[in-house]
Amino acid sequence: MKVVIDTNCLLASIPPKGSGYWLYEAFNLGKFIWVVSTEILLEYYEMIIDRYSKTAADLVIELMLTKSNIQMSESSFVLNLIEDDPDDNKFANLALSVGASLLVSNDRHFDIFNNIDFPPLKVVKLDEFKTILAEK
Repeated sequence: MKVVIDTNCLLASIPPKGSGYWLYEAFNLGKFIWVVSTEILLEYYEMIIDRYSKTAADLVIELMLTKSNIQMSESSFVLNLIEDDPDDNKFANLALSVGASLLVSNDRHFDIFNNIDFPPLKVVKLDEFKTILAEK
């Protein structure tokens, strides 16, 4: 299952005692393919530095890039469907470009995909993704 994950969910997965740490563990066990682009990795890196530290950012990105269940890809097109926060479009564009099964985000800006038929993109909250993986 190919998945694009928004930065807010990645940040929740970093603290070992955090409620989102299961995401790191599932990724580490190869339970899904995490699809990223250069632009997304740069955002991850910047936000991890802001929230945690440069050392943490270096470790997380290095871990991601060494796993076999990471897929580097670039968006093949640009749709600017998210007007309230245009920076979020990079996640939706990538998910649509690679035919991802899911986009995982706790950000309400992605709710637009619940109200349109095309392009089809299934967006789930982090807790919903946990349930989906448990059923798999």
